[in-house]
Amino acid sequence: MIRHFHILFAFFISCIVVFGYAQETSKELEAKRKKIEKEIEYTNLLIEQTRKSKQVTLNELKLIGSRISQRNELIATLKKEIVVLDTKIESAEISIKRLNNELKELKSEYAKIISFAYRHQTDYNKLIYLFSAENMNQAYQRLRYLDQIGEYIRNEADTIRQKEKNKETELKQYNKQVNEKKKLLDSENTQVSKLEREQIQKDNLKRKLTGAEKQLKADLRKKEKESRKLDKKIEEIIAKETKPKKTGTGTEYALSPEEKQLSASFASNKGKLPWPIDRGMISESFGVHRHPVLKNVKTKNNGLNFLTSKDEEVRTIFSGKVVSVTTISSSNIAVIIKHGEFFTVYSNLDVVYIKPGDQVDIKQMIGKVHTNLKGKTELHFQVWKGKDLQNPANWIIRR
Repeated sequence: MIRHFHILFAFFISCIVVFGYAQETSKELEAKRKKIEKEIEYTNLLIEQTRKSKQVTLNELKLIGSRISQRNELIATLKKEIVVLDTKIESAEISIKRLNNELKELKSEYAKIISFAYRHQTDYNKLIYLFSAENMNQAYQRLRYLDQIGEYIRNEADTIRQKEKNKETELKQYNKQVNEKKKLLDSENTQVSKLEREQIQKDNLKRKLTGAEKQLKADLRKKEKESRKLDKKIEEIIAKETKPKKTGTGTEYALSPEEKQLSASFASNKGKLPWPIDRGMISESFGVHRHPVLKNVKTKNNGLNFLTSKDEEVRTIFSGKVVSVTTISSSNIAVIIKHGEFFTVYSNLDVVYIKPGDQVDIKQMIGKVHTNLKGKTELHFQVWKGKDLQNPANWIIRR
């Protein structure tokens, strides 16, 4: 009996632990799902802004591609939520079955006791039961037994009522989980349908852009020209800022104590620095990429590109000193900020609020991102450590 109790107790505790873990996971998945849904909503806003130009653009193709990736992630999250709910539903079914068995046993025992009590419910029957005892001690034991039966009946009735309440609670929770699963399955089917339509939309758009190959190549040449001009300016500024100076021991480049402290602080925040814009999405990552439309064409990105909405302001990712505000083209201004031995570059601005020599704080607004005639609002962002180019994705916080 005691061993049986310990086994049941261990099973009960393990159920609590598993259920608690599932509940936590369920909350995390729900939060993730809501985050992805907001990202899709924002991507839809950017697509609408792009479409206002009435032109089929490479930017729209990128945005639809991003939305497809977001949609796939959303579907995967929904599937995980359904798996977690299936575990909870299975656990609830086991719990309800166990309660039904316990109630069945309790009611059976209760019926037997009630039957016995019924046979001795009158004072006359009680007296007969007592006087039929062989001696006084047995009569006393029978009297105590009758009192215990009355108490036992009351306790058993309370236990049965509590078990019934527990069963009712479990059933409510079970029905709630079944309904939640149905909603998630409906949502998953809806997202799959949208994904199929978006894939067709992307394929059609890609075919249209393939027909505009001449314009795409012209846009690419213009972008590469601006990139070369920006790279040259960055190299000039960094060379100037890291130029060796005469010291007592010779000619060398040395950071001031303040710059060393700023560098150490910048480095210690690797992976935790804020985004250069409050709201947006990464449209192109660091490194070499195949062109999404043009065959056998590759492009190189020395930083990260962020797509955002019109009139979005740019902010610094760390405190530092403005060392350059340069006009790359009529609609592209680049800002370079020094953080000790580190440099950050913010390009494709059309309005700036600062000037060379200004000291800036972390998250200080320094300008606005340019929006071109095709409705594209994209910031180009770079990070350098001295003359070494860095991947900005390793420095900013993940969203």
